[in-house]
Amino acid sequence: MNPPSNKVLPAEWAEQEFVQLTWPHAGTDWATMLDEVNQCFVNIAREIIKHENLLIVCNDTDEVEQLLGDTDLSNITFAEMPTNDTWARDHGGITVLEDGKPVIYDFTFNGWGMKFAANYDNLITRKLYTAGIFGDAGHKNCFNFVLEGGSIESDGEGTLLTTAECLLSDNRNNLSEEEIEAKLKEYFGLKQVLWLNHGYLAGDDTDSHVDTLARLCDRSTIAYVRCEDPEDEHYEELRKMKKELRQFRTSDERYFRLIPLPMADAVYDDGERLPATYANFLIINGAVLVPTYDSPKDEIAIQQLQKAFPDREIVGINCNALIKQHGSLHCVTMQYV
Repeated sequence: MNPPSNKVLPAEWAEQEFVQLTWPHAGTDWATMLDEVNQCFVNIAREIIKHENLLIVCNDTDEVEQLLGDTDLSNITFAEMPTNDTWARDHGGITVLEDGKPVIYDFTFNGWGMKFAANYDNLITRKLYTAGIFGDAGHKNCFNFVLEGGSIESDGEGTLLTTAECLLSDNRNNLSEEEIEAKLKEYFGLKQVLWLNHGYLAGDDTDSHVDTLARLCDRSTIAYVRCEDPEDEHYEELRKMKKELRQFRTSDERYFRLIPLPMADAVYDDGERLPATYANFLIINGAVLVPTYDSPKDEIAIQQLQKAFPDREIVGINCNALIKQHGSLHCVTMQYV
């Protein structure tokens, strides 16, 4: 299939208009640790608005404004609506450029294969469009296809990186790899889809979203999680993932430069290992926000990502709160161009 030449799925490092956060509230799974997670969201919000505009989807604007305290709100837009949870990466719209103009693609979000309720979150993007939040950008109904933003990585030039474990899940689309790939090429004007068949994180509810494992940093660079402890349960799968990454080619048939990120120290909650990962960073205008976990490895991850993004400020944000609900920094954000 020849991809439509008028469509481009922008890379995350493309110039952005704003980032979306969907704020926690007492009706979410965060209820028992609301103060802790609110502080994490405040920290993320304050870093984003240093560089670009921020959209906050929330249940109560006044409550969030109070949490933000003396923060300058001039770069923040609020949108009030019911929400199930906070994972904007997966329920947020996906920007596609059609003939150079942004269109917000609105895919179905079904709670990561019907694991969790998503009846409110699945409506957020169309409500934002109706409210005029996306300005002159168009809106495309893609409700016949289940797709989460955390499951795909784009280089902005026709290459998409994803995982078979997630996209081939029966409870999402129940289609073959060939059928899924054809759909992705049709939606995004792709030249190639790079499928990872290995790699996972214990405690991950997403069926191995690629944004927890391996990330495109520029058209020829991938940062990936490397486990160096043979006794760690992830060792063999992440070793196999690295072998796959070594075989991938860019759209112009070159090998990728691979930058290893440390395997985050194991974090447990009630005996369950949580999916802490340094790959769940967010690229914004002029900076990269990196999740940290009160570990000596935090600084190693920051130094490694500085190699991948030499012209951007690398900012660590403590995300111990987020991983208690099995996600991290990239998972709670969605950028729009």
